[in-house]
Amino acid sequence: MPATATAAQRRKRSSSARRDDEAPIIPILARKVREVEAKAQRGKLGPTNRVKFQVIAFLVREERARVKADPSIADAARAELLKRLDGVATILAKTAARDTSLIQLLEVDQATSPVARRMRRDWLLESGAELPPDELIITDTPAPAQQVVPAALAERQVVPASIEARQMANPFLAPDLTVRAPRDTPRRRLDGWELMGPLYKAFETGAGGAAASMELPPVPEFDRLSPRGLEIMPHQSRFLESVREGHRTFLLADEPGLGKTAQSVLAASVAGAYPLLAVVPNVVKMNWAREVERWTPHRRATVISGDGEDLDAFADVFIVNYEILDRHLSWLGSIGLKGMVVDEAHFIKNLTSQRSQNVLALASRIKEQVHNPLLLALTGTPLINDVEDFDAIWRFLGWTTGDKPGAELMAKLDETGLTPADKAFYPEARSAVISMGIVRRKKKDVAADLPDKLIADLPVELDDEYGRSIRQAERELGERLAAKYRRIIDARGDRGLAPGEIDGDIVRLVAEGELEESKAAGSGSENVFTMVRRIGQAKATVAADYAAQLQRSVGKVVFFAKHIDVMDAAERHFAQAGLRTVSIRGEQTTAARQQAIDAFNEDADVAIAVCSLTAAGVGLNLQAASNVVLAELSWTAAEQTQAIDRVHRIGQDEPVTAWRIIAAHTIDTKIAELIDTKQGLALRALDGEAVDPASSDSVQLAALMHLLRQALGEVD
Repeated sequence: MPATATAAQRRKRSSSARRDDEAPIIPILARKVREVEAKAQRGKLGPTNRVKFQVIAFLVREERARVKADPSIADAARAELLKRLDGVATILAKTAARDTSLIQLLEVDQATSPVARRMRRDWLLESGAELPPDELIITDTPAPAQQVVPAALAERQVVPASIEARQMANPFLAPDLTVRAPRDTPRRRLDGWELMGPLYKAFETGAGGAAASMELPPVPEFDRLSPRGLEIMPHQSRFLESVREGHRTFLLADEPGLGKTAQSVLAASVAGAYPLLAVVPNVVKMNWAREVERWTPHRRATVISGDGEDLDAFADVFIVNYEILDRHLSWLGSIGLKGMVVDEAHFIKNLTSQRSQNVLALASRIKEQVHNPLLLALTGTPLINDVEDFDAIWRFLGWTTGDKPGAELMAKLDETGLTPADKAFYPEARSAVISMGIVRRKKKDVAADLPDKLIADLPVELDDEYGRSIRQAERELGERLAAKYRRIIDARGDRGLAPGEIDGDIVRLVAEGELEESKAAGSGSENVFTMVRRIGQAKATVAADYAAQLQRSVGKVVFFAKHIDVMDAAERHFAQAGLRTVSIRGEQTTAARQQAIDAFNEDADVAIAVCSLTAAGVGLNLQAASNVVLAELSWTAAEQTQAIDRVHRIGQDEPVTAWRIIAAHTIDTKIAELIDTKQGLALRALDGEAVDPASSDSVQLAALMHLLRQALGEVD
């Protein structure tokens, strides 16, 4: 019997080998499409895999036409080959259904970029195909110049009267006489390789195991930069020495609270990068102006608000928030900026957003006008869900084009003498990117006197009627998801599932569908977003009561909530308790917000700052307190970290404790757990720590999958 089975297996392998001889590209396509499908299932379909998706679709069409037209292929073999190609096409269609933005990539003329043509060439060569010389050598076509002002925004452009006066006073930009490198770069060994995927992988795996921070010069003997009465810290001084030595592009990824704004302001002074543009969140515009005045009192800063009627056109530093940048692109692109800072640079991670496109277009104009401008991307949390969150930041800095490394990074990679086929390439590639200008310091390493930070969870029972209704709504949502799951299983059959076994792909598919429906439905129906909001409302008074008790024993407290109605409920509770509060919200004017911050930090009678998690979670200094209450949980680990670090920062002399109020026996508990697992991405990619890779799924998706598995009886 075993001999018979072995013979059958040999015949099967022999038959498969003959079919592969007739179409050797098909097994390659089958392998590649499974790789793309796996990435899509984990929500990690970045630029590299999108190109791979294009090329697979292109080659499937190409191979199908060849198989149909080849008279040397027998009818039975032709039918088998077409069936296998249909299998690849089916997986492509399922993947496109999961991510509908892929559908447009199925167009016939999509796989024509140099990266796509290289990928197609490499796969065909791997299959043993003989290609004509014109397909072997693939040259890059110059990218079209990026419009600073897209046509859709042309009508929104404003030119403040004071800017017109500045342009009339000096209608000509100072010529840039700096000798530039020749535009034609020699062909390099790695030009034929797809490199963006390997670069992301190098960070995703934490290749090399070291912190992602470039080598910086030693601390200079004298501090020649600080104005009288101020002193920069050693880690700041080392960064500025690097600027003094000529480095001009940085991803300054120091942990929150280590003075990135001050370093940026002084870096502009060292580099003479004026006029300088700072693109910042609205909540920190006034703080940026203060920091410019504080650290470089000989320079003038102006804050752009609205249409810019009140700005100082002759200032050295222009400060604008992301939300209004679109209407000021035209004049900002024409006044000769020599430097640009993007604060909280993770805000531009979504390349399809207008916000990101505005920033990248303006940076491109600056690089066209100025040789070696100062470009700084500031963020203590550059990675939110996936290592490809680096993409937009690297593009802004000019390190990559999105499709491939820039000339300088390519030269560094070429110098390694390695290719992505070599295991040793990945730590070397990671080091090459870091040397381009990643600076990452942790508080424990550079601010030894900074007190400890502790996150403490406080489970609370929602045992009233409202709390019981929330738990019932959770059960109903889980059952609704389970019903969808069972309908799909019944329709397709169990396909070999063991009794009680759950199909993870279908779980993910159902959860993704629910998430998309929830986003589209908004607050009009019961879904994961409305449920979490109801939990926040149920916790509001409990969290506020705890914060009030905490304030009586420890002094000032910062109270964070995500929703306005939770903030309102908390403020009413504090007023009834006789506590004076200030509020920091998204709809405030810049002046009102700064007044609230100053009152909290300087007025002993102000007991609690009630803050919006999204509006006040970045860039603010609230270190008059050492205790934070998180009444609602964020959807990202980065947002939680940023909020806590409004208190845990340089100048803090008390241990910091963040109290997370968590509704027991609800989805709140799972969300807290998922947020904690997300910390692993930054620890591995940026800090080189050996932690298990966390899923790249969003917290919302993972929470829905948990609810579904719970309803199916897989988890308690």
